[in-house]
Amino acid sequence: MASPSSSPVALRGAATLAALLAAVCLLHAGGAALAAADLCVDYYDCTCPDAYKIVQGVLVQAHKSDPRIFASLIRLHLHDCFVQGCDGSLLLNTFNGMETEQDAIPNKGSARGYSVVDAAKAALEAACPGVVSCADILAIASEISVQLSGGPGWSVLLGRLDGFTSNFTAAGELPGPFDPLNTLKEKYRTATLDDTTDLVALSGAHTFGRVQCQFVTDRLYNFSGTNRPDPTLNPGYRAFLSQRCPRNGPVGSLNDLDPTTPDKFDKNYFTNLKVNRGFL
Repeated sequence: MASPSSSPVALRGAATLAALLAAVCLLHAGGAALAAADLCVDYYDCTCPDAYKIVQGVLVQAHKSDPRIFASLIRLHLHDCFVQGCDGSLLLNTFNGMETEQDAIPNKGSARGYSVVDAAKAALEAACPGVVSCADILAIASEISVQLSGGPGWSVLLGRLDGFTSNFTAAGELPGPFDPLNTLKEKYRTATLDDTTDLVALSGAHTFGRVQCQFVTDRLYNFSGTNRPDPTLNPGYRAFLSQRCPRNGPVGSLNDLDPTTPDKFDKNYFTNLKVNRGFL
């Protein structure tokens, strides 16, 4: 189990970071709202000055046994911020039969990284009990995940309060891998995110170019029920994916969609997403 956590995950440099911060800095906790203006970079400088380093140490250790953890934490943070703002409500477990965001189809069985957030919380509690919110832990973890994967770093605004409610219904409307592009763009616009750059960067960032074959085989072999590949895919890229995901191969195989820098935050994969379409 874990307490709440959250924050913006802008992954396309300073411009995107600013847009995402503006989009998700309205936080909820027990019905009270904390405005973005109340957040600040030095929030824990006096009460828990080593908070960032402590979370970073936990993530570095976790990555040694799980190369996917950085991407998983970014995805965890993104899915949290899309529902009720970045309040960590995704971290709330089912209680007394109440369905939480963890139970919603976009998260159930696929959202990962809860144990790492728990480990970071435990380490912080040992250093400065009752100080750092889980919402801020996830915010810090997301920035560290991007930075340690070769992406940009940014000054994380802190001071979020942990939420105590979870919205199962809203979590069911998260952007999904089978949503058509127009639907994805609309969901990002509704979240006040850019429907092109933010969409591509954030979608790519929470996989870092790795995906199960089940999410690409229809486009490779049976697009829209035609028993043919998606004609909009770049032929060279389609051939590369076909090698990774043969027609009758195991659908659960995890593959590198970007052969150059797997497990890295890099512009090459995002360019592939944009140019070849359909894998947003």
